[in-house]
Amino acid sequence: MSINNFSKVVIVAKDEWRYWLRSKLAMTVLAIGLLLTLSSVVVTAITMLKLSHDRHELQSNAEQSFVEQPDRHPHRMVHYGHYAFRTPSPLSILDPGIDAYTGNSIFLEGHRQNSAMFADQRQGTALTKLGSLTPAFIVQTLAPLLLILIGYSSISRERESQTLSYLLAQGTSGITLIAGKGLALLSVVGLIIAPLAVSALFTLSAGESLLAVASFVVGYALYLTVWVLLILLASSVLSKNSGSFTALAFVWILLCIVMPRVASTTASTAVPSAGKIETDFAVKAELRKLGDGHNTNDPAFKQFKQSLLKKYNVNSIDELPVNFRGLVASESEAKQANVLNQFAEQRMQSELKQTQVSRYSGWVSPMVAIRSLSMIVVGTSIETHHRFLRETEQLRFDFVQGLNKIHIEELDYKDDMNRNADAAATKKARVSAQNWQILQDFNFYVDSADVRAQRSVPAFLQLLLWIVVLVGGIKFVGKRLL
Repeated sequence: MSINNFSKVVIVAKDEWRYWLRSKLAMTVLAIGLLLTLSSVVVTAITMLKLSHDRHELQSNAEQSFVEQPDRHPHRMVHYGHYAFRTPSPLSILDPGIDAYTGNSIFLEGHRQNSAMFADQRQGTALTKLGSLTPAFIVQTLAPLLLILIGYSSISRERESQTLSYLLAQGTSGITLIAGKGLALLSVVGLIIAPLAVSALFTLSAGESLLAVASFVVGYALYLTVWVLLILLASSVLSKNSGSFTALAFVWILLCIVMPRVASTTASTAVPSAGKIETDFAVKAELRKLGDGHNTNDPAFKQFKQSLLKKYNVNSIDELPVNFRGLVASESEAKQANVLNQFAEQRMQSELKQTQVSRYSGWVSPMVAIRSLSMIVVGTSIETHHRFLRETEQLRFDFVQGLNKIHIEELDYKDDMNRNADAAATKKARVSAQNWQILQDFNFYVDSADVRAQRSVPAFLQLLLWIVVLVGGIKFVGKRLL
């Protein structure tokens, strides 16, 4: 573009701003948009920072409570359990993602894998299930509507007031006119993005990567650019303001309200998954085949018993140098964990496939594309949640097997078998509380910025394709603008 043409574009943009400044509707809409964005950033940031502090404190309290338990039978501590908490990522102050639905803590205990709990949406009222007023929700859903209210008449107003022919007759090309109107709308996008960008930059002090922050801001800038182009195209094609507004309102409903739900419904239909009750029955059926780890006489451990006697070259379990009950508990836990992990992986792979199918809808809906991109870059996507589940399961298995090791080595088999004889025998079948110092410090961190950026590439390509197609459409229309 030549300097002369660029100066014309700037003049058109300034003229559009003068029109908006005279329009009470445009200024009111712009003020509401900025106020909503700013307030949502502040409120969500305060909420997420409080959650981060609370979860750090709860994790510390859970570990302290565990190690302060008195002398007990080691298997009692297996059932006493432990908690693991997931602290929010720095950028989650802008997009909590699926964290509000999946839960943020897990109770870890022997013989079972518990699901994450204390999800905000499960604890909220019915109204909160409609969607929280987070910065991501504001920019993804409401900002396009605000842009429509401001810019739906950009070109159609000129045509309707019969000034379009005069502008074209004075040497202003259709492409230049549309570019000037677009520049004005892009400046509004800049005002909307500014609070988001400033807040994202503040997360750098909390340890967030510059790559993640840049990807987040650029992603939202591309998304709102798509809407600017949609608005310009509709206003250029349709001759009346009413027709332009009606068409854009319909497109907003279709892309921002309908398509995300169509995407999720399509995903659940294309990749069906077993229900919780069905899965629970299947898990229990498999676990029954492994035997009862609390019963050393269970036939399932007959071969294990024989292998131990042969290994230690003794004739009975009473002669073993270690506690047979503890060995059975350890063997049972390992086999149960293997089965539970298999079912857990099947469920997670099913969820991941459903998510990937849902993300394909980003090619036909920029809303789906930016929602996927935002959660991935922030670190609140399904991939991050799955890694949290895997890491907490490893934590659970290690601490349970650590207690089983204490059971094997620190507690005599005969004392263990006679623990219910009387009060003295019960007391004798306990180990020192010093053994509870087995917990590993648990701190969960999101994936590296490089990994998150790589996962977000398809969503970026979806938004870029939207921009390329819309720019092509606008160029075609601009050359024939009358």
